[in-house]
Amino acid sequence: MTKEMICISCPMGCMLTVVQEADGEVRVTGNTCKRGETYGRQEMTCPMRVVTSLVRLEGGVRPVCSCKTRQPIPKAKIPQALEEIAAQLKRAPLRRGDVVIADVAGTGVDVIATSDIAAR
Repeated sequence: MTKEMICISCPMGCMLTVVQEADGEVRVTGNTCKRGETYGRQEMTCPMRVVTSLVRLEGGVRPVCSCKTRQPIPKAKIPQALEEIAAQLKRAPLRRGDVVIADVAGTGVDVIATSDIAAR
């Protein structure tokens, strides 16, 4: 299988060609730095993304708080993660870095608040 993609690991934006052989070996060409090779391999074998969203709040000066996963999670787990976030109703106050959901979608990664929301 062959995929062409633009690397987003650094500002260079290299055009990568990533080939996965039948035996599972992955070759990356077109990268000008080591990060491009790492990115291409990751995208071919298990794409990962940081998820950003909003969590509902009660008793806050705003009805929602921005949040994100602390680290990237597998792309296939994003729908489940978003469902879990949508089901949350947190109580204000929330502070940047507070854990909103621990181990979202069974990934071992926490969802954290990315802004401060004071209580009313």
